[in-house]
Amino acid sequence: MHKKGVINLRFNQDQGCFSCCTETGLRIYNVEPLVQKEKYEFGGLSMCEMLYRTNLFAVVAGGRYPKYSHNTVLIYDDVTKKFVMEFLCPSAVKAVRMRRDKIVIASINQISVFTFPVPTKHIITIETRPNPMGLCEVSPLETSEKQILVFPGHKIGSIQLLDISNLESSSSSSPITLNAHQGEITCLAVNQQGTLVASASSKGTLIRIWDSIRKTKVAELRRGSDPATLYCFDAKLMSINFSPDSEFLCCSSDKGTVHIFALKDSDLNRKSSLSTLSFFSSYVESQWALTNFTVPPEMACICAFLSSNTVIAACLDGTFHKYTFLKDGSCRRKAYNIFLDDCTDEDI
Repeated sequence: MHKKGVINLRFNQDQGCFSCCTETGLRIYNVEPLVQKEKYEFGGLSMCEMLYRTNLFAVVAGGRYPKYSHNTVLIYDDVTKKFVMEFLCPSAVKAVRMRRDKIVIASINQISVFTFPVPTKHIITIETRPNPMGLCEVSPLETSEKQILVFPGHKIGSIQLLDISNLESSSSSSPITLNAHQGEITCLAVNQQGTLVASASSKGTLIRIWDSIRKTKVAELRRGSDPATLYCFDAKLMSINFSPDSEFLCCSSDKGTVHIFALKDSDLNRKSSLSTLSFFSSYVESQWALTNFTVPPEMACICAFLSSNTVIAACLDGTFHKYTFLKDGSCRRKAYNIFLDDCTDEDI
């Protein structure tokens, strides 16, 4: 069970802040040190997308007590203390992703890209297969050569990649399709530079890493042998994240464990004890986590890198966890906090 009233958690693009959407509004937290920075009474919210640490962020209504429409993205300016822009969609908004120059809005069967913040101009709308979780991610780094947008493909288990850096609304563009998994895609992530994409399916045992430039698989990471949900939590909780330098990757699942994998030096990852048995080759080709740590079981949480050797996790029960790890696989808890201890039914 998550803490009463909490609907969604999400880190900002540099993972230095996170937002907490509740049945009454929004709270913004700084990660280091962990402290609540702002509190807004917007009514129930299903999601919030911050734009780094700027004064602008996007929200979408949700929960039991929404004040606004579910098919509207509202842009709030913390300087003027008011909503300054809105994007009206043909159906309920499932996800919002922001760069300093673009905003991406996903509904159940389409993804639209706009220039942002001003002047706002529609760039492209992509028709998708039914996407109830609103799965889509975009590389956030301004200096990256390509702006990679990734989302589920029309075929079950496939993903599509599209460079949105030079698109014009009048031009035709075809995303690149990769056959990533056999089951439905349930989680996606893109590194800061837009060069790597991570994908996971409904089975939740494997995370595959793709080179977005060469369109090839570069790694296969095994969370475990038993099925699990790698939390995107209706596309609201993103729980696969690359480290800023893409040297490591972390992921969380409903098993109450956050896994950390080495990407740059894959020899650091553990190997299966069955690796000497040839008939298990397809099972042991994948890499097992370098290390892991536990959070409350059956509790959705988001995880990210505070630094190259420090991973943080914020959970729906209002707890915050910080662990450091070494390349030898040792992992040590550095902090445990309760960031939200007063969001109860009395607040609603």
